Amino acid sequence: MVAACDGALVALAANDGWNIVNYRAGLIRALQAAGYRIAVLAPPGPHDQAIRDLGISFFPIPLAPRGRSPVADLRTFAAYLRTLRRLRPAALLGFTAKPNIYGSLAAHWLGIPVVNNISGLGAVFASDGPLNRLVTGLYRLSLGRSAKVFFQNPDDRALFEARGVVRRGQAGLLPGSGVDLERFAPRPRPAGDPFTFLFAARLLWDKGLGEFVEAARRLRAQGTGARFQVLGMIEPASGAAVPRAALAQWESEGILEYLGSTDDVRGPFAAADCLVLPSYYREGTPRVLLEAAAMGIPSITTDTPGCREAVDDGVTGMLCEPRSIDALVSSMERIIAMSAAQRSQLGKAARAKMEREFREELVHRAYLEALSQHALRGD
Repeated sequence: MVAACDGALVALAANDGWNIVNYRAGLIRALQAAGYRIAVLAPPGPHDQAIRDLGISFFPIPLAPRGRSPVADLRTFAAYLRTLRRLRPAALLGFTAKPNIYGSLAAHWLGIPVVNNISGLGAVFASDGPLNRLVTGLYRLSLGRSAKVFFQNPDDRALFEARGVVRRGQAGLLPGSGVDLERFAPRPRPAGDPFTFLFAARLLWDKGLGEFVEAARRLRAQGTGARFQVLGMIEPASGAAVPRAALAQWESEGILEYLGSTDDVRGPFAAADCLVLPSYYREGTPRVLLEAAAMGIPSITTDTPGCREAVDDGVTGMLCEPRSIDALVSSMERIIAMSAAQRSQLGKAARAKMEREFREELVHRAYLEALSQHALRGD
């Protein structure tokens, strides 16, 4: 039973406004429907007005999501402390790494209950090393006093429990960020288009874009008439980011078509026969897999934490070995060889899985229960 909140203020903290607008809008509406007032704490950027259009307050926080400057991170912590002291919310909901760490530390300092969401562990946890151990220590310090820590797949939860970052009774499991089944619904595919594979993700090497390109190169060499498209945001230059020049080179070779980025993926998804995400990044549960499945589109992804939860191998799509171009090509060949009826059955099963396991109402209910149990009591 969820208690009435009587207009209590809840603060949401994320590493950018895009995350709030694209991933948390449904949760915000559910909280508002339950009577909560909402404030968002995030770095200023192009989505500031879209956040305000949700009917909520926006408070800018200086934050560099991938920055490694201790001085800059100290400024981020101080900004959270100032803003939360001013707002005194009933609870802080933290999303993404730095808000979960520095926002939580500031909230704990002020006695504000915290509910965290660990939406994937990222490249830092892909291998052991000093940075991995440092981030683990920061998580241990910041999450230890949280009222609830939600994870998006059981592997991440088990890792944090084994390392003593969270307690067993403190940790919860969510079906990713959930998916809006009305917004992401099956659409008729354009008639006459060639079979289309779509890679959709941030353009990072760890998301498997290099493997997708090499698989496309091989399939083209074999004479397949399939089309290969890439949809995603070009990341700031770094060793992890796929450079714009590489995309331009692949396009000039005729291997793929780069679609740019968009805040509404439904059009490109509806034009695709299969979504491909050969990720070996430490995902939470990739939202693109949920959205494609809700639209009745089968996916090929890797048998890795977060990805494997979203796809039932051979039923709603296919799982393949990470970092293996051979395995990816084999899966893509198998789905091309299927009849239209067989692929349609995969898509129908994918939609049914989303209706059963990943509808966003399950996520909303978990948050409302956590707030009722902790924030309203002032734990």
